[in-house]
Amino acid sequence: MVDFNQDLWRSGLQIWQEAGQRWLGLAGLSSDDGQSARSPDKRFAAPEWHTNPAYRTLKEVYLLASDWLLKQSDADNDLDEAERQRINFHLRQFVDAMSPTLMLMSNPTALHKAIETGGASVVAGARNLMTDIKAGRLSMVDAEAFAPGRNLALTPGKVVYRNRLIELIQYAPTTEEVHKTPLLILGPWINKYYILDMQPKNSMMRYLVEQGFTVFVVSWKNPDASMDDIGIEDYMDLGPLAASDVIREITGSPTVNVMGYCIGGTLLTMTLAALAAKGDKRFNAASFMVSLQDFSRVGDTAVFMDEPAIDLIERQMMERGYLDSREMSNMFNLLRSNDLIWANVVNNYLLGNKPPAFDLLYWNSDGTRMTRAAHSWYLRNTYVENNLIEPGKITLKDEAIDLGRIRQDTYAVGAEKDHIVPWDAAWRVTQLFGGDVRFVRASSGHIAGIINPPGGKGAYWTRESSDAAASSPEQWLQSASRHEGSWWPDWTLWLSARSGRKSAPPPMGSAKYPPLLDAPGTYVMER
Repeated sequence: MVDFNQDLWRSGLQIWQEAGQRWLGLAGLSSDDGQSARSPDKRFAAPEWHTNPAYRTLKEVYLLASDWLLKQSDADNDLDEAERQRINFHLRQFVDAMSPTLMLMSNPTALHKAIETGGASVVAGARNLMTDIKAGRLSMVDAEAFAPGRNLALTPGKVVYRNRLIELIQYAPTTEEVHKTPLLILGPWINKYYILDMQPKNSMMRYLVEQGFTVFVVSWKNPDASMDDIGIEDYMDLGPLAASDVIREITGSPTVNVMGYCIGGTLLTMTLAALAAKGDKRFNAASFMVSLQDFSRVGDTAVFMDEPAIDLIERQMMERGYLDSREMSNMFNLLRSNDLIWANVVNNYLLGNKPPAFDLLYWNSDGTRMTRAAHSWYLRNTYVENNLIEPGKITLKDEAIDLGRIRQDTYAVGAEKDHIVPWDAAWRVTQLFGGDVRFVRASSGHIAGIINPPGGKGAYWTRESSDAAASSPEQWLQSASRHEGSWWPDWTLWLSARSGRKSAPPPMGSAKYPPLLDAPGTYVMER
């Protein structure tokens, strides 16, 4: 506390001393150019936070108090790591909610706009607030600006199969020849698949088709209360297993390459392990994008996965027959509250602006519900008990699951700043699978690290050493090489070597599975 008060007085004196120097025309004598020595903070981008001594004092007091408060749990040696993480998370939520930028009278940008508009921005903000209160949620995006099939999910294709849980989309070829082995993509069933097919400029689907792959994707149905009894084995049967049967019939290929993204990768892991126990070799090479197998480290999501939280989720699912997508959305929004919650509070209510028209935020708000039985099983056996990494602990499809039996060539990606799947947790696949695993660390986070087409920003790390496998993620990183740009070409080069020779593209659908309608289909439209 003494240190905190000393820092507070020192900061205040420095700020007012610099202000006096500027007023006297002596600004050049200052050792500080008016910018805080702290790292840039988007909340305090307005020039008044740096040039006005009153605003700057307010900012520094807030930041010093925030730092001091966040350090308090570290000083308590009696806390275990899980409890320390939980306390730190809630302290950060409190600190973020106390920002002076969230009040009209202490937000210079909002005050300027209120004066310039004669108070019209305040009236518009109040109107936005009342609309959101009536709707029961914070508006984060202009919901009318986007729609799958209109300006999202535009890669041409056909729905060639539908069951009660999935629509299977086959994309139209754009090259004269394609690799013989097709590729199946499994997205997370808690989100719509079109994160991988947003705008043409950043569509992974379009890029893969242009590289000469025959691409299929699973579009999950948005379940309702009538699907309450759909379990995890149903997701395996009606998802990757049914899709692979259809794909092999359409293409004539005996095997299918497969990619799982996020929770879709966890489902793929369970499916591959069950098939390995049966000796079923329908899947050839496997790719995993920011996916977990070992749930001992799950980042900040751990604070939502203790026993009381799981009990609450299960009670909600018992009442409704499903988990509402808004519950999951609220959880993920809290993980980045400044960007996904408080920035919208300032924009919508203090500035009186309309929510932004941003495709990624539209997708983020377009979630899906989760069936009670499958999601309860998933939470218990992964986040709570971490059973997937214990050989024989889980039985699926009448087979004891052992990840060491998965011997497919594997490509796995973790993202450097991922707050949902920490990269060093995604790296654990190299230790758990029995086959050859190429691990790549991408820059950025859970979404931007994956949706990073060639020509954009970013970097990635690979390890080409022929020595024994790294025994820890830190050791892996020490011997890894950094490359500028997108990791997509590295993946497609790896995938091409495991996709067979090229020949004429297969037909769109077949006599047994004729095209039903154009992509993106109907399931992706369900709300």
